[in-house]
Amino acid sequence: PSSAVPPPPLKNAKDDALKSTVSFTERVTNSGIASATMLATAAVNSAVSMKTLEAPTVTKSFISMDESSGAIDEDGLPLSYDSDLINAYWRKERGALSSRWNYFVSKAVPFLTRLVTLFITEGKIDERHFPSLSRQARLDIQDLGPTFIKAGQMMSVRPDVLPQVALDELGILQDSVVPFATSEAIDVIERELGGTLNEFFSEISEEPVAAASLAQVYRATLRDGKGDVAIKVQRPDILSTVSKDLYVLRRAAEVFQGLVERFAPQQKTDYVALLNEWAIGFYTELDFQNEARNQEALRDIVKNVRGVFVPKVYKDLTTRRVLVSEWIDGKKLSQCTPEQIKNVTPAAQEAFLVQLFDAGFFHADPHPGNILMLDEPTPEGDQLALIDCGLMAQINDQDRDLMISAVIHLANKDYAALADDFINLQILPKDSDRNTIVPLMDKALSPYVKGGGAKKYEEELKKLYNMDDQDLQSQVGGFQAMTQDALTVLNDVPFSIPPYFAILGRAIVTLEGVALTGDQNYGIIMESYPFIARKLLKDDTPTIQDALQQVLFTNSNNSSPELKLNRLLALLNNAAGSVSTKEGSAFVDLDAIPEDSITFSQGLKYLMSDDAESLRNLLETEVDNVVDIVLRQIMRKAKDELIRFVMTPATSLARLPFNPFASNSLLSSSTLEQVPLPLLLPGQNGLASTPSVGVLSLKEFIDYLAPKLDQDEEIYSISIAEAAGEFFGDDAAEFVRGEGVISIDTAKLIFQAVKNGYFGGASDILSSDAVRQTLNSVSTLLNGLGNNDLDDSFAEVMNELNEEERQRFDDIIEELVRRCVMRAADRLATVPRVL
Repeated sequence: PSSAVPPPPLKNAKDDALKSTVSFTERVTNSGIASATMLATAAVNSAVSMKTLEAPTVTKSFISMDESSGAIDEDGLPLSYDSDLINAYWRKERGALSSRWNYFVSKAVPFLTRLVTLFITEGKIDERHFPSLSRQARLDIQDLGPTFIKAGQMMSVRPDVLPQVALDELGILQDSVVPFATSEAIDVIERELGGTLNEFFSEISEEPVAAASLAQVYRATLRDGKGDVAIKVQRPDILSTVSKDLYVLRRAAEVFQGLVERFAPQQKTDYVALLNEWAIGFYTELDFQNEARNQEALRDIVKNVRGVFVPKVYKDLTTRRVLVSEWIDGKKLSQCTPEQIKNVTPAAQEAFLVQLFDAGFFHADPHPGNILMLDEPTPEGDQLALIDCGLMAQINDQDRDLMISAVIHLANKDYAALADDFINLQILPKDSDRNTIVPLMDKALSPYVKGGGAKKYEEELKKLYNMDDQDLQSQVGGFQAMTQDALTVLNDVPFSIPPYFAILGRAIVTLEGVALTGDQNYGIIMESYPFIARKLLKDDTPTIQDALQQVLFTNSNNSSPELKLNRLLALLNNAAGSVSTKEGSAFVDLDAIPEDSITFSQGLKYLMSDDAESLRNLLETEVDNVVDIVLRQIMRKAKDELIRFVMTPATSLARLPFNPFASNSLLSSSTLEQVPLPLLLPGQNGLASTPSVGVLSLKEFIDYLAPKLDQDEEIYSISIAEAAGEFFGDDAAEFVRGEGVISIDTAKLIFQAVKNGYFGGASDILSSDAVRQTLNSVSTLLNGLGNNDLDDSFAEVMNELNEEERQRFDDIIEELVRRCVMRAADRLATVPRVL
């Protein structure tokens, strides 16, 4: 009996008739499609069979492998991947290749025929058939051998793609591979190491502790007593089996390529090349010395990732067929509960992102059997061990940066920019029609970003196309619309999947499948965004700088790029792991500061750290601009307050001997700012030249020194004040706005500076001493505000910085002051001099 949940009753007889009609129509359509497909497949297969097959080429591969050696085994097959040597060997063994292909067809055709038959007769493949189909698939895969078992193992961790009954069947492939005899394993060990077993090990397990498709593992104790080790021993004759399977898969890929070229000629993806990449990687897994090098490199890459480590390798006991490494007490993730998997997913994810985006060298087969949860954490707190490094891949810096840019644009739903990323990654051609592509990207990618894997993706697609499970008409209409979009993609969007995506896609699919086992709502794009945000803030490559600039700056009315302070604050929070979302938590909200926002102290400490180098480089000019706008705002508003203090008899300034205006009752504040005054200014021939004297009014002086803000600058100054208020309170916001700056003490300071000719008195006003003098003066001015809370808050922030961060902060402030002084001197250079 079927275990499927029965469908809800139809609303009326009309719906019932419609269902019957559609069902019959669907069956006829399905039958026609299936028949056409079978005929096309037969024709393509016949054409492919006429061709002479060759081993997958290795002109350009992203697989990490040893290309320097031409060593062959006792039968003549190369120990490292070499298409020429493989071709030379199998030219003598055509009968064996044909036999292997026929065996593959004998397994594949009956299974596919059953699927097609069910699809034609029932319109779909009902759940009641899942158990028998799953069991048959697993048995066929086991019979086909190691190459196909590896593929089945990869699919066994995709709960979003396959039903649970299929996952349970394929899961058997993870642990139930039949081991070969221990006596054979010992023969391999002794032959490879060149001595008897007891010369190297004092003990070894009688049976393998694990048996996989390519090798099996024994636990042993080193002869010198320095600890237990894992001995990985390659299966006998596995090289011959795998190399034959590569031919089989190459032929299957060519059949598929022929179908694509017949039904979707616009598609440019070379599926044979994709298969080549996967096949080369699989062959390379049989070179254990290459694996040892990979393992040592990976161990170094993840050494600073908390929660994850890689066992060390004993190189002197490792050959191409035997690998000896540190023994790990733990269990495979496939043996862990969903809750345990969910708890360690962040560490596993961080390790993978570090490999992919920091090192460009990543573990391409992170299935649950290759990730061990330790019985006890290490002293460093590590809970996971990554093993089996036979399949590693590398990606160049430019492609890594483009991927980071793509994740940023995908996470914040900027599909127009994502189209550019895809063009740069050579997924789309340069002449792509963006008006066609961008809407299709939205429909295809938005459901994926929301997470939850293939099952949730299907749910989101139904929502997108208004397909109601209880409304047959909506299902038919939605299916037609979805089909039309699919045909548009096939016919009008000539996308191409680069070969390295085969190996990268395998890694992502596998890791995402593991994560979905622990959390059915997991979405790798949103979960990885904080890491990507940190990369944006740290790296200074041109592509990353461009992506960062796109996030932080916007253009308005064709004006110059303007920093969005709220985006800067949001990005700092994103890097700290706090992300605001929109559209039902599906996408990153770049303009929203999270409710659990980091403090100013945390933000400044991050900005001064090594991890924010890219951001500091990008903001260098912008911070200088912010300082200039704030200072001009303060100076222009402070001018009026200064005059008011000068003219107020009640203030002590009125009785100062250097205040010639306080006793002149005929002067009003409006005329006072027009009174010419002799001022000591920098020399016109340079900052370090002889000082000179200019005569100009207070208003003229301010207009020279602090030109009036234009409309865009005034709007920008408001956002700066709002940001200051958010971090430091209302008093700081008032200061940035230039309100309440002048007090009696600060007025005294300003008059004293004017009297002493601050700008003209020094022989070099950009020297370190002069800059420090300016800093001291500014500090005195700020102290004059009389806000002890603000002083205490800032002092507390400074105390949070370590010595290196504080020095970096001081250097930045000193440079900003130097630029301010230089800018002021440049503006005053046009003042007419009288002396």
